[in-house]
Amino acid sequence: MLTNIISISLGAILINNFIFSQFLGCCPFLGCSSKVETATGMGLAVVFVMGLASAICWVINEYVLMALNLKFLQTLTFILVIAALVQFVEMFLKKSIPSLYSALGIYLPLITTNCAVLGVVLLNVQNNYNFIESVVYGITGGLGFMLAIVLFASVRERVDYTAEYPKCFEGFPICLVSAGLLALAFMGFSGMQIFS
Repeated sequence: MLTNIISISLGAILINNFIFSQFLGCCPFLGCSSKVETATGMGLAVVFVMGLASAICWVINEYVLMALNLKFLQTLTFILVIAALVQFVEMFLKKSIPSLYSALGIYLPLITTNCAVLGVVLLNVQNNYNFIESVVYGITGGLGFMLAIVLFASVRERVDYTAEYPKCFEGFPICLVSAGLLALAFMGFSGMQIFS
């Protein structure tokens, strides 16, 4: 059981990273990564939503949808749960940390449509994870997202202070080149064998 949890964790964070390997959640990844502080806030919000969505969606899927033979409503139900969780996070940040709330801007409500969040709950079902495995996969998938966005934000901050690239790459093109190089670096983990 412990080796399975470690395998799921390392897979979600490094090997099958939602951003760099599965290319899910690219909109907030590119939109909220101009500053490390904003990227960290978005990453923490995604970790919270992914972990809680994995737990709640597993319970709803197992005890309501499967029990009542309503498997065809999974995607719709999961989207509704994620939307409610994001609304809760948005209200919490607005009251508790208004500076982070305003820094995240439109990207905070976009967590609702972040395909990485929906992807994690659908992959939990597809991989037949139990409750603990689902929650671990959700949290570590969010940590992988956070790692990716914070690394990318730190690269973007450094690139903003340098003039060592051609003028035609200024702005968004250099961001895409940087993201591609980070994705290539993460591809080095793809051949990793965790347990024999």
